[in-house]
Amino acid sequence: MEIQLPDLALKRIFSFLDLFGLLQASQVNKHWNRIAESDFLWRSLSLQRWDCSNFTDQHLGTHTWKQFFLHQRRKELQLALAQPHNFIYKVTKNIAYEMELAYLSGNSLTMKEQEKSIICSVSPKQELCAWDVQEGTMIWSSPVQEFYFSNLVTLPQMHLAITMDRKKTIKVWNCQDRDALAILPMPESCYCMEAYLTKDGPFLTVGDVAGDIYTFTLPGLRDVSKVTAFQYGIALLHCSPDKKWVFACGTYSRTLPQVFLTESLVRPSEGSAPLSTSLPHKLCVSACWTPEVKNRITLMSQSSTGKKTEFITFDLTTKRTGGQTVIQAHEIASFQLAAHLESPIWMGANDGYTIVFTNGPYLLLFSITGFLLQRFEDHQAAINNFWVDPRYVLTTSKNSVHVYMWEEGGRHPYLRSCCHLENIWHDPTTHGCISSVMCDNASIVLKVTVSESSTLVMYSLNM
Repeated sequence: MEIQLPDLALKRIFSFLDLFGLLQASQVNKHWNRIAESDFLWRSLSLQRWDCSNFTDQHLGTHTWKQFFLHQRRKELQLALAQPHNFIYKVTKNIAYEMELAYLSGNSLTMKEQEKSIICSVSPKQELCAWDVQEGTMIWSSPVQEFYFSNLVTLPQMHLAITMDRKKTIKVWNCQDRDALAILPMPESCYCMEAYLTKDGPFLTVGDVAGDIYTFTLPGLRDVSKVTAFQYGIALLHCSPDKKWVFACGTYSRTLPQVFLTESLVRPSEGSAPLSTSLPHKLCVSACWTPEVKNRITLMSQSSTGKKTEFITFDLTTKRTGGQTVIQAHEIASFQLAAHLESPIWMGANDGYTIVFTNGPYLLLFSITGFLLQRFEDHQAAINNFWVDPRYVLTTSKNSVHVYMWEEGGRHPYLRSCCHLENIWHDPTTHGCISSVMCDNASIVLKVTVSESSTLVMYSLNM
């Protein structure tokens, strides 16, 4: 006699399944199929994968949460399935060589087809510019600025760009109006800025050369909090994927990095310092949060000679003790890189159990405990730039780009080689190098630097 579990119990069990498990469960019988199709389960999967807490049934219209999830996945997979002939590219010159690029558009969560990709750059005349990647045209520029820009970040969810100039002034732009929405002079120069959206609203956190961390509202730049984190400047500032934590690291390598509870920075208690904890490891040169395990961070440390590289992974938790909340950091894994491998410049992570970094012409994937899992040899020359996001890894060498995709749920193979774009845009009379690379679901953007000027190369899908 077949025993049929109640709907509520079955739904609870199915809530622990990933995408593939839920799809498999739906094929067992009609009863399981009905439960596995429920909006509750597919909305839960969507919330785990994307920041769509503000996405309502009204946004869905006549679609179900399952249709929403599968539509977003199809958009994400476009880049992975593309071949070189599926791309068109546009080239524009005269981009400021010393400034980074930033996407102003995001991978928007809508039921529409892929929207326009918009990138922000700085011109040699010190104008902030917005470019339509698919068309290869500039769609907006700011007035020429008196002082050179020193930093650029964006908040795609609100279509905002934030700049810092060498006069120590922060400006917020919507990349539509001529003038900045807000302007704020700072007492010190800022090495790093991080813009993010929380349940309390949009914020900007900056770290300055004096070791202070400031948090402001966006777009108005209203002062929210200030904390002195280090005696020296702040070199790294990273917000966790769920915006619960902010990691900060000082320029003085023997100072312990710190992690702050974001809530205490954006909603400070009067008379109380923001909640933070030190990570017990010095000589940190890089760090990355893991999108799949949102409270996990991996640090890369290097000796002063650069001959010894170590990776250390921590989990962050909060605990109520004696009526107070404290942050606890638990070291869960570490390993030292073999002496024959070069010390990497970049690193990235995805599922919380692996680390990816470059080594000469190779892309290496290690477990957080130090086992080599994959080695990719898709470049003939040394990899000179690197991009990691929750879906893709991009590497560049000389005048080519290679695209990799993270496998769903940390399955083997953990990272899949997808596509290689050769230097069809390259001018053989010049000797430029790719100094920056990034992507969204439908485009890849490169900055190619030649002497003291740069070229913007914008690939977009034509599928």
